[in-house]
Amino acid sequence: MIKWGIRNRLIFSYLILVLLTLLFLGVYILSFFYNHTLENLTAQLLTQASITEKLLAEHYNYPEKKTSIDDTIKNITVNTGIRITVIDPDGTVIADSWENPQLMENHNQRPEIISALTQSQGTSIRFSDTLGENLLYVATPIHHGTETVGVLRLATTLAHINQGFVGIRSALVAAVLLASLLALIISIRLAKKYTAPLEKITAAAQEIAEGNLDKRVHVRTGDEIELLARTLNNLAANLDDKVNEIIAEKRKLELILQNTTSAILLLDRYGQVTDYNQAAADTFNIPTDILGWHNIKVIGNGLFDTAVHEAVETMVKRTLDLKTEFNGNKHVFLVSLTPIIGSENEVSSVLAVFHDITALKEIQEKQADFIANASHELATPLTAIIGFAETLLDGAIKNPDLSLRFVKIIQAEAERMHRLVKDLLQIAKLDAQDYRKNVKTEPTAIEPLVSQAVSELAPQWQQKEIIITIDAPPKEVTVLANTDWLKQVILNLLDNGIKYTPSGGTIHLTWSQDASEAVFTIQDSGVGIPAQDLPQIFDRFYRVDRARTRSAGGTGLGLAIVKFIVEMFGGSIEAKSGVGLGTTFTFRLPLANLPNKLE
Repeated sequence: MIKWGIRNRLIFSYLILVLLTLLFLGVYILSFFYNHTLENLTAQLLTQASITEKLLAEHYNYPEKKTSIDDTIKNITVNTGIRITVIDPDGTVIADSWENPQLMENHNQRPEIISALTQSQGTSIRFSDTLGENLLYVATPIHHGTETVGVLRLATTLAHINQGFVGIRSALVAAVLLASLLALIISIRLAKKYTAPLEKITAAAQEIAEGNLDKRVHVRTGDEIELLARTLNNLAANLDDKVNEIIAEKRKLELILQNTTSAILLLDRYGQVTDYNQAAADTFNIPTDILGWHNIKVIGNGLFDTAVHEAVETMVKRTLDLKTEFNGNKHVFLVSLTPIIGSENEVSSVLAVFHDITALKEIQEKQADFIANASHELATPLTAIIGFAETLLDGAIKNPDLSLRFVKIIQAEAERMHRLVKDLLQIAKLDAQDYRKNVKTEPTAIEPLVSQAVSELAPQWQQKEIIITIDAPPKEVTVLANTDWLKQVILNLLDNGIKYTPSGGTIHLTWSQDASEAVFTIQDSGVGIPAQDLPQIFDRFYRVDRARTRSAGGTGLGLAIVKFIVEMFGGSIEAKSGVGLGTTFTFRLPLANLPNKLE
């Protein structure tokens, strides 16, 4: 908001001009009055001094009359009110009409006396301590023939001059105040007259700046202000035409962009975002205020920025595979970068079109992983089955004991193949992003799932005479998860403990909750895991001891499935172990009253 506008400045300028003029005029008048009055009074005193000097000259002509000088000057003072002092050339006061001359100090240093003796007359204004006011002193020499026999000094008070000065000053102050009031009124009217058209132009300009391009201002002053108003109207009209053209072009571009399913970013030659479509906003989770952002801040990938600069430099269309991550989700895009040539035959912007091929890449990678892992893991049991089958065909089938043994081995290897295929299918299902999005979560109590898992695996732990203890909290602990998948986690961890715990060992299950999550722990007294293997135990197909794992019936996928499920529900899992010290698995899941998002 403008607090010191043109109108106020004009009023202030007019007022200051008037006040300064009146001030200088008043000072001049007061000074002229004072000086003129003082000059007149000085002239009167000098005239009186000349007359008095002639009267006193007779006293010096006749020595017998010299003693009556004091009476003479007192008589003059009575008639004129003027103080008269007669002083010898050496400064001794011989007569004074107001004071006793014998009590008065020597006057040879008084300025008016010195001037009278040296320049035929002298004047001075001094403050009188006796009277408490300023006095005007005039002095002239007293001549006897050609000889200066003394000095005649006349003095009078300046009170009447000061009174006149104060009177004139009061009148001038009143005149200044009245003139200032009139000047203020006139300056306000004049300022309003000159600023009203400018205010109309300013208000119209503000409306135009706010988008009202139909606004026009009509001013008739016949001067530059009217020319300014016409110029503003022409500017608004031209701007309106240009804006309409730009809006039409923008609508065409928006129509194309918004009806394209691929994400599109329009970048300037420096890599900053100048436009984007709704598909880009949805794909990259773009806020509404990214215009002007650099592409690295939006995409978060330096390779893309490098490709943009290369497209600007070479003016050639480029394509690249871009791997990036948004909100924890990995994406793969086939990006097409098309440089747009401007009017100066240089790249003004780059059009980036993103084709999301994440699902396609994911399928390809899953298929490749599945084939590679399945081929590797199925090779051993298939080799064993083929080998023992060939042995049977070669004649071992005729030996009942040997054939029975070989058939049991073939059965065991076939069952291991079945478990492996089942786990591979389970991993493939969990890897599918669409499947994870459709997994429904609900508040799930842990205790019933633990009871079901212990019951289902009872034949295994009872056969090995393993003691299972459960330490359940007094209050039910509920997490936000899928019941079937959470049960699978508990089954896999318990099955893993049973497999690697020797006969007669123990397995302890316990769970609790803190402020934000549930903590589940399963501890066994098994063979343990070497410290160097702990970081890899959740990797797919990783085995600490492959021979021991196969003999126990493990596929190398159980713990990978556990970790995948726990993290899918926003949790975490860790393992602590040592050779011969058993193993402790602990996983944490958010409580049911907290938000959770599937990855």
